[in-house]
Amino acid sequence: MSDTTISSAAFADTKPHYELLDGLRGVAALLVVFYHIFEGLSFAAGGTPITTINHGYLAVDFFFILSGFVIGYAYDDRLGKTMTTSNFFKRRLIRLHPMIIMGVILGAIAFFIQGSVQWDGKHVAISAVMLSTLCAMFFIPALPGARYEVRGNGEMFPLNGPSWSLFFEYIGNILYAVFIHSLSTKALTVLVVLLGTGLAGFTLFDVSGYDMIGVGWTLDGVNFLGGSLRMLFPFSLGMLLSRNFKPFQMKGAFWICSIVLLILFCVPYIKADTAPISLNGLFEAACIILIFPVLVWLGASGKTTDKRSTQICKFLGDISYPLFGYFLLPPLPRPLPDHVPILCLANRQRTLYLRRNLAYGNSGLRRQYRLGLPLPETLRRTGKKVVRQKVLEKKINSLRVSNIGILRHPRPVMSI
Repeated sequence: MSDTTISSAAFADTKPHYELLDGLRGVAALLVVFYHIFEGLSFAAGGTPITTINHGYLAVDFFFILSGFVIGYAYDDRLGKTMTTSNFFKRRLIRLHPMIIMGVILGAIAFFIQGSVQWDGKHVAISAVMLSTLCAMFFIPALPGARYEVRGNGEMFPLNGPSWSLFFEYIGNILYAVFIHSLSTKALTVLVVLLGTGLAGFTLFDVSGYDMIGVGWTLDGVNFLGGSLRMLFPFSLGMLLSRNFKPFQMKGAFWICSIVLLILFCVPYIKADTAPISLNGLFEAACIILIFPVLVWLGASGKTTDKRSTQICKFLGDISYPLFGYFLLPPLPRPLPDHVPILCLANRQRTLYLRRNLAYGNSGLRRQYRLGLPLPETLRRTGKKVVRQKVLEKKINSLRVSNIGILRHPRPVMSI
């Protein structure tokens, strides 16, 4: 058999599926979809706080742990032995990339239906949309402010925002095939500890300035670092769990894990300006480093006990990836609200950030506070134009940011 041919055995499911993990992936997918629906509604309503599923963005970190566990379970004892690296890549491409291409096509259609305009109402040329479509199909991320970054809010893949996490998933798969799978369990443990330390430091000390871990969706230094940590730690941790996994009897594991996920995602945003560390980051780190691995272990230990529960888990697993690949927020009303949201930064950082970046729709605007003060037209964003320094300083000196509520700049749901 030639190297360019994949045998049918390479695609055969030689190991049984973890049905409960499929179901949990679907539950997390539905929760993150609802989270982004609430996000879109809060923006469309003029900046009201996001309610109910406050920490739904943590689903992407849960997905990465699941992915690492399943890939380690499926390929650790085959890659480099009965399966070549090229066959592994072909298998993963066939699994992931058709959905990516379909998502880009649907995203382009939706963009045309919405009038081919950016968030600020600026019309985008058809040639730029076509270039963006072509780049996204080949998984070439857009640089913030580039001509083919057509939505104007700095996303890697503006026509299908969910693709940003799949971009990191691809990186994880490449690193796994190149060297991670060949690491001993001891070496993998060391890698996980180092990555976990980095992720904890990133969240606890609010390196991004967002006071939350919603990073990775755009190509700036902090987002790429944060997105890499978000993928590498849980992905590697999932592989380590698969190597050391020993199931135990657990009744009702699917329902228990689903309820725990729902509770975690509904925990209110945690804010304390006087704390030496980010309390919201502490909660996020606890979820990713401690709670999510336990949920994966419990889900892998449990089994469906009847035909109905098996059907439910299968259905949820089947819809999870299409949800990630295709879900887009509905068109939002224009004109945009007349207030300017700003990042929820620590006191020592807020003024500096405002002076540099206070422009509506700036790609750095993520976890935000609402300013209850309409600002003049000079503060509106026009392309990459930065608003006048003197106007900003005058406004900054007169404003006090109160804890009115949390909102986020609109974008499509993340995916895995």
